Amino acid sequence: MASQSQIAANRRNSRKSTGPRSRAGKKRSSGNALRHGLSISFHAGAVQTKAIEKLAQQMAGPRPDRIALELARAAASAVFDLARVRQVKTQLIKAVSALGSVDPSPTFTSRRGDLRYLKLALKSSVSPAARSDPSATMPSEEVAGDTEAVRRALPELEKLDRYEARAINRRDRAIRAMISSWSDAPSAT
Repeated sequence: MASQSQIAANRRNSRKSTGPRSRAGKKRSSGNALRHGLSISFHAGAVQTKAIEKLAQQMAGPRPDRIALELARAAASAVFDLARVRQVKTQLIKAVSALGSVDPSPTFTSRRGDLRYLKLALKSSVSPAARSDPSATMPSEEVAGDTEAVRRALPELEKLDRYEARAINRRDRAIRAMISSWSDAPSAT
């Protein structure tokens, strides 16, 4: 059990970590969940619904009961979510390969921002020309270029791992429940 001093310290620390307080910080953080669209639930159109239903029928087997079919639909939907996450990862690597960077080039709204950027560029070991055009530093060979693109995209790819792991867990949980429902069901022999 925590002592009174630990409880007091926890309360003091929790007051410090309340998120952004400034208007600009709140505005910037409000778009975090919408950056790639994976946090919003997947709404299947008519074509995707048919494909999910077909995959669910295949997973459930030739004569599925209602529970197995519902679990198979959940697994099939998770498979589509997993494909969506992997598609975003692939597009991210392609964009980095083409542009040389995940981040857009900086744009400044004030002269002060321009000067601050130039001072940092002069202090840095990377030349300002390479800094302004990240694709100029990309290797020309295809394999080396792909490797460098993945390396540069790695921080963003790691952020997407959470969505991929969630989809995998949903799929696996539904499949395990479906298998369990088959083994619990009375046999028709």
